Amino acid sequence: MSADVASSAFLERAPLQVRDAIVAYFPEALQWLVHHLITISAILTIFGLFFAFTTIAERKLLGRLQNRLGPNRTGLPFFKNLKLFGLTQPFADAVKALTKEDIVPARADKLLHFLAPVVVVSFSLLGFAVLPYGRHLIPVELDAAVLYFFAAGAATELAIFMAGWASRNKYSLLAAMRALAQLISYELPLLLSVVPIILVTGTLSTSQIVVEQGGWALGFLPQWHVFTPWGFAGFLIFLVAALAETNRSPFDLPEAESELIAGHLTEYSGFKYALFFMAEYFGLTALCGLGITLFLGGWQAPFPFLEFIPSYLWFGLKLVALIMFFIWLRGTLLRLRIDQLTRLAWQFMVPLALINLGNAAFWALTTEWSGPLQVARWMISTAVIVIPFFFIGRRLSFGRGPRTYRYANS
Repeated sequence: MSADVASSAFLERAPLQVRDAIVAYFPEALQWLVHHLITISAILTIFGLFFAFTTIAERKLLGRLQNRLGPNRTGLPFFKNLKLFGLTQPFADAVKALTKEDIVPARADKLLHFLAPVVVVSFSLLGFAVLPYGRHLIPVELDAAVLYFFAAGAATELAIFMAGWASRNKYSLLAAMRALAQLISYELPLLLSVVPIILVTGTLSTSQIVVEQGGWALGFLPQWHVFTPWGFAGFLIFLVAALAETNRSPFDLPEAESELIAGHLTEYSGFKYALFFMAEYFGLTALCGLGITLFLGGWQAPFPFLEFIPSYLWFGLKLVALIMFFIWLRGTLLRLRIDQLTRLAWQFMVPLALINLGNAAFWALTTEWSGPLQVARWMISTAVIVIPFFFIGRRLSFGRGPRTYRYANS
């Protein structure tokens, strides 16, 4: 075994060896508990820090897109001249949120008002349990991991409505109802975009789905699902639905400040408000992790000569790239109206996702085609998704001309 291969194998298993070494110090009766506590602590620490630095990265990137400075003043305490480019801003924000007054409306349902942010954060964290972060790094191995992920994520809808109802505020309640309409509308295309993966791979296990994307075409091209016609279409549908599910621009209607003040968060302050903010980023990160797992090869390297790099680093790099893409969209696209949002979901994305499901079935039934038939397979699969895309897209705005604005004469 060469030195490079040995070093790669050591780095690949290093996190597991550190965990096992810590567990070995405890009595055998407690080792199972310590094992799970270490796993939970690692997830909370890593993704908590990832959330903190994602916020500063987003603020700086949006500042660059808007031709202004982002946060760059907050430095280390007692070292006022050491600003560190404002990288400690998230920790200052955390201290500020913890020390701000928690204001609860007199007529609010005190119990539900408290439970809503706790529930939304708790359920947004559950999805991290079944994501394979590396070749040997998956917190919980489940045969139905994909079903578990969506079941856990669906509970956040209840928490959002709970926040609007408990606030006893008409703006909060209206925003919560609108948020539910948005989440329910895009839950269906999100699920339908994943079904082709399950159909082709024949499994609901996230780790097995990543393994199915292993290997190389022509010796150097990765066999990720996104590099197939049905996989590329499913990935685009997944991205749009994920934006809507996490209330990201251009689908940030639940918090449209020009219409509904701060949406279902209007009556929240202090750390409760921060918990909602945290849950949004956790949900976005979890959905990005699922998209990487299903469409982008998970922890697989993009080229054979890069396989010496630990697999969990590849997962992390893909995650950062996808998060940066979402931040770029936030600084680029305008917010949709609610009628445009629902029409896009029900009249465009759901039909296209159903057609793509049939496309994936055709792809699975023609795996033995070779030679000229393989070229025909690609052409047919591409046409099955491209032609409906244009026809359905044209009908989406049929009969709805551009708005005409009339102003009173001065």
